Amino acid sequence: MSDTVSEFALQIERVDGYEFRVKFDRESFAEITLDEPPPLGKDAGPNPARLLAAAVGNCLAASLTFCLQRSRTPVEGLRAEVKAKLVRNEQKRLRVGRIEVVLRPKLAGGTEALERCLGTFEDFCVVTQSVREGFPIAVKVEPEAP
Repeated sequence: MSDTVSEFALQIERVDGYEFRVKFDRESFAEITLDEPPPLGKDAGPNPARLLAAAVGNCLAASLTFCLQRSRTPVEGLRAEVKAKLVRNEQKRLRVGRIEVVLRPKLAGGTEALERCLGTFEDFCVVTQSVREGFPIAVKVEPEAP
């Protein structure tokens, strides 16, 4: 992989049970609550699989918007419908097995620019391409004193 271009950090703190609060590295960003669905959690917020699906869908929508705007095609609206399928791997562990995204742009002009963008916009989506290719994730566990 290439040299680091940028980086960011966030903090995640357990509230109760499986509910966690995420604090981002910018004060202008609101905190969000994450939780697992029952029977583990209370569904107080989206779980990580939902966040991943939202990130993939949002990244694709933003990338398509960027391509269309660079082509000087007014985008009057854009909706993304995202469906994630959970599967069990060989060890019977739940995994995100597939994410399906349907983008529905509403364009003021014709579809010429859209047809040009279809061949390239996915390549510029950081999250989608990273998930597709996979990447290393380093994990450490460092207990704190009570």
